Amino acid sequence: MAPNKVVICGVNTAKLPLLSEQEKEALFARMDKGDKSAREEFINGNLRLVLSVIQRFASQNDESADDLFQVGCIGLIKALDNFDRSLNVKFSTYAVPMIIGECRRYMRDNNSIRVSRSLRDIAYKAIYAKEMLTRKLDREPTIEEISKEIEIPKEDIVNALDAIATPMSLYEPVYQEGQDTLYLIDQVSDKTNREENWVENLSLRDAMEKLDKREYNIIKLRFFEGKTQTEVAEEISISQAQVSRLEKNALKTMKKYLK
Repeated sequence: MAPNKVVICGVNTAKLPLLSEQEKEALFARMDKGDKSAREEFINGNLRLVLSVIQRFASQNDESADDLFQVGCIGLIKALDNFDRSLNVKFSTYAVPMIIGECRRYMRDNNSIRVSRSLRDIAYKAIYAKEMLTRKLDREPTIEEISKEIEIPKEDIVNALDAIATPMSLYEPVYQEGQDTLYLIDQVSDKTNREENWVENLSLRDAMEKLDKREYNIIKLRFFEGKTQTEVAEEISISQAQVSRLEKNALKTMKKYLK
């Protein structure tokens, strides 16, 4: 990446706006009221954050700054869509790991196995379309809907998305609040660990009686009903980080009883 290059994806990076924390809060308030223009302002106001992150990869990657910047913007959009303001964490603190993750996955995709530029372009168009349609439809769009939106055959979209997909460890951290780390495995629901399959062989019922009402409910939802931490958090109206913390405490209590 040339150090004096200021135009990336047609954007003059020297003129990118920089939002204050007060301005971010004002934009969040407008977004809460359904102001779509506030979302665009927020994204544009955080492009400097994307730029600062991709500069970390300048010496590690031969790809153009334009490509990395586009990938970083995907991470920024994902961070905005998943940001939980109730955690009292700065947006930049949450967004940087998401942007870095997107850049690292992109670099892995373009190292040992080269994916053609045309496939990557289709994949990124599909990702952008999916993000847009999810907000518009208030649900995840089908491949057919994405295909219609970007006017590309669904078979080509599936092939392109498969081409850039990267295997991830179930123990890859996805977010951290203080000393509580949330891992990918925490987002995976388990539909096979039903109560009737294994509770008869252990003293789990007695161990669960040692838990308070909220911990008992979390263990029941997580391991007997196979729900993810995100689903549990939504059902009992607390943050995912709190679910993770309470789940760990409950399992520790049960483990002591079962020894």
